[in-house]
Amino acid sequence: MMCATRENIAEYIEKEFGDRAEFMFRDSPDTGVFRHGGNKKWYAVLMKVGYAKLGLVKEGAADIINLKCDPALAFQLVDGIRIFPAYHMNKVHWISVLLDGSEEYAEACSLVSLSHRLTRTASVRQKKKADTPERVR
Repeated sequence: MMCATRENIAEYIEKEFGDRAEFMFRDSPDTGVFRHGGNKKWYAVLMKVGYAKLGLVKEGAADIINLKCDPALAFQLVDGIRIFPAYHMNKVHWISVLLDGSEEYAEACSLVSLSHRLTRTASVRQKKKADTPERVR
């Protein structure tokens, strides 16, 4: 079983979607944002947070990835061990996945792909609307 880590998830995203993390926060230089090229919507955020901020009684900090998720699925996935309500994001529509070796790589990649699809949807609708000629009145 391959475990999900910050490095192999970033490699997966680059290989699968061609995106690299943008490090845009001066006060949080380890935080990398992945977003769509066209609509610039975020679909994944890699960051390091203290275990206590996740509600865990453990010293130190861990890598996590915040991902957009369908609320019904998020409700099923959040276990307070590997997957949490999103740190620093909307806790209904986003989850945080712990990348300390406790989450399986394939499962994490599947959640990244889901997040990518969920954030792409609006841009696809906008593109279809833009491609449709306006009616002349």
